[in-house]
Amino acid sequence: MKRLPSLYDDGRIACDDEGITIRWYYLWGAKRIPFRAIRSAVTYPLSPVRGKWRIWGSGDLVHWYNLDGSRPGKDTGIELDLGKAVRPCITPDDVEAVARIIAEHVPA
Repeated sequence: MKRLPSLYDDGRIACDDEGITIRWYYLWGAKRIPFRAIRSAVTYPLSPVRGKWRIWGSGDLVHWYNLDGSRPGKDTGIELDLGKAVRPCITPDDVEAVARIIAEHVPA
C-alpha cells in the first residue's frame, strides 16, 4: 500500500489527499474516512455538555470522540456527517487547518 504525503498530522488526527485518519477512534485502533464519504463538516465550540470533558467515546450514542486526553483544554471541535447514525467528532490541535483541508477536498 502506497503511503500518501501528510497534509496535517498532530499525532491523533492526520489528513492526506484522500482522507482523514482518526487515531484511537476504536479501542483497537484508527478509523480511516475518505473525503468522498464526508457529507459535511461543521466546527462547533466545545462545552461541558458538548464534548469538552469527553476524553473518549460517546455520551449520547450519536457523537463519537476519539481518545484525546488534551480535549478539556481545547475550545473547538469538528463534527463529521457521514450520513450514518454516529457522527465522528474530532478535536485536532489546529482546527482551522483541518477544517480548511476538509473544505478543499469535500464538495459543497
